[in-house]
Amino acid sequence: MKSSPPDIICVGAAHWDVIGRATEVMRPGADVPGRITRSPGGVALNVAVALARLGLRPALLSSIGCDAEGDALVSAATDLGVDCRHVWRDGGLPTDSYVAVEDTGGLIAAVADARSLEAAGAAILAALSDGRLGREGAPWTGTIALDGNLTQALLSAIVQSPLYSEADLRVVPASPTKVTRLLPLLDTQRATVYLNLEEAQGLCGKELPGASEAATALVRLGARRAIVTDGGRPCADASKEGLLTATPPSVHITRFTGAGDSFMAAHMAAEIRGAGRRDALTRALDAAARHISEGA
Repeated sequence: MKSSPPDIICVGAAHWDVIGRATEVMRPGADVPGRITRSPGGVALNVAVALARLGLRPALLSSIGCDAEGDALVSAATDLGVDCRHVWRDGGLPTDSYVAVEDTGGLIAAVADARSLEAAGAAILAALSDGRLGREGAPWTGTIALDGNLTQALLSAIVQSPLYSEADLRVVPASPTKVTRLLPLLDTQRATVYLNLEEAQGLCGKELPGASEAATALVRLGARRAIVTDGGRPCADASKEGLLTATPPSVHITRFTGAGDSFMAAHMAAEIRGAGRRDALTRALDAAARHISEGA
């Protein structure tokens, strides 16, 4: 029996997250008590897991090694409701990983090893061209979430290819240092971008006073739509339809990593189900607030 198609496709990083969380403010070189967790991670996988928790059927397109770490990651992601049947698995590539340290004030430092994803390149997209999820003449017409761990060359190829011409492209940077990889998307007027204020400033190449100004600037640069968050301050959703703003709920913060992924997933899920712009923005802010206040 042929399986049902997914509700959404998530393309990008999938790896193990190792997060150390200190219970106090850390100084450079400090050695303090805390808690260390290991869990499935990566922007694309985080978004997919969050979508599955919201009742949708996400499919993951990524590169995961054929090693024991990769087997365990695929098993864990599948158990969390993510369709991993189309993941690219190369025996010559190890499973990627991410290590971060947080204290009570936020992220101290992180190292992302995405060598396998970058080495795999366009191979991770095979299912969108070989008939499994799409093909020439019958491209995927649903939502595709792309993350900025993909190389700039690959992101550029995606937005120029007719295989993605009918898709609703939703794009999020992997980090402020990788945000310029999204520049090719701003020439197409096809992509909705999700960024925090620091990332938006990096993409715009200048400082901006808040989310409203940043979202508006990104639309002027060519984004079809820009959604910008700014921590506990008002966020903004800008498009040719106009500008919307909303203020996040006030919560006690217990973790930081993954909040943006939860925001993006809740926003996309709401719109896939027909929610209006304001309702979707409110649901996304509520989801991010729950994520940062629930603890690891």
